[in-house]
Amino acid sequence: MRFVKKRKFLALFVCCSMMFLLTACATKETAGDPSGSKKNITLSYAFFAPDNTFPAVQMKKWAEELESRTDGQVKVEMFFGGTLLEASNMFDGVANGTADIGLTATTYEPKRFPLLEISDLPSGYPNSEVASQVVHGLIKEYPPEALKDFKIITAFATEPSYIQSKEAISSLKDLSGKQLRISGGLTPVMEKLGAAPVGMSQNEAPEALQTGVIEGNISSREVLKDLKLAESVKHVTDYPLTITSFVAVMNKDKWEALPEDVQEVIEELSSEMSEFTGKYLDKHVQEAMQWSEEEEGLSVVSLTEEEKKKWDELLATMQKEAVEKAEAKGLPAKEYQEKLYELIEEYTDK
Repeated sequence: MRFVKKRKFLALFVCCSMMFLLTACATKETAGDPSGSKKNITLSYAFFAPDNTFPAVQMKKWAEELESRTDGQVKVEMFFGGTLLEASNMFDGVANGTADIGLTATTYEPKRFPLLEISDLPSGYPNSEVASQVVHGLIKEYPPEALKDFKIITAFATEPSYIQSKEAISSLKDLSGKQLRISGGLTPVMEKLGAAPVGMSQNEAPEALQTGVIEGNISSREVLKDLKLAESVKHVTDYPLTITSFVAVMNKDKWEALPEDVQEVIEELSSEMSEFTGKYLDKHVQEAMQWSEEEEGLSVVSLTEEEKKKWDELLATMQKEAVEKAEAKGLPAKEYQEKLYELIEEYTDK
């Protein structure tokens, strides 16, 4: 009888010892973590433009939401103004781990994104809110081949671009030969209209305007205030052109190493950030235009109906040509174009 009692006591002692050891190991693994259960994570996020630009506002909002929704488990270190990666090496830098996440404009590399070329062209976008959600939807349904080795975090777009010039431009004659800064996708559009487009990133435009390298800038209009371009350009031609698409990508290995609950938060933020960015930009554009008119004497130049018709006719065939080129490469370009206009209608009526 004593022997049985001793065996029961020994078994109980071993069991308690094992539980103590397991508890100790678990405590050791979570030591230093305020939550007591999760390992802290820090992500680096790079962007080529200054921190007062609208894509940077999106970065800050995304980081704030991610930190809040993970109860502080995830922290984001942001590198603005090309301090870590420039537009020219953003994708390579994220691929090799220089930054965990990078944000750039796909429009800067048009040949790399043939389907996005189609949706970047003048398509009747009323504003950035609609354009952002359309681009996000298109990238989700037709993920670019060039981004297959990345995790796409979010995507959004500017409002349509407008000519912002030192001298008023109200006709094709005024536009002829003008050296205007553009992003990559605008090159064929402006050549078609007779201008002399100069490719450069947006953050190079202020100095280029001041030194006379360019005579104007073509982009969405928030930069008139954000980059103080209204100090150099005094006219905006009221004719909507292309949009600029942005995409944020994460290093694939980094993504796969994240805990599942963190991945879920990042996924739910994807479409939310697209909508947030569009709404923010539209409001900000209105503020930038008002500031530019009141503080810098900016004027809005309208085209006559006859002149507008000339511009419309010149650009009418461009999207059709882009679709045909993409179809020739074996891409579902016609289907993509149909989806483009379906989404524009859906989000405009929303």
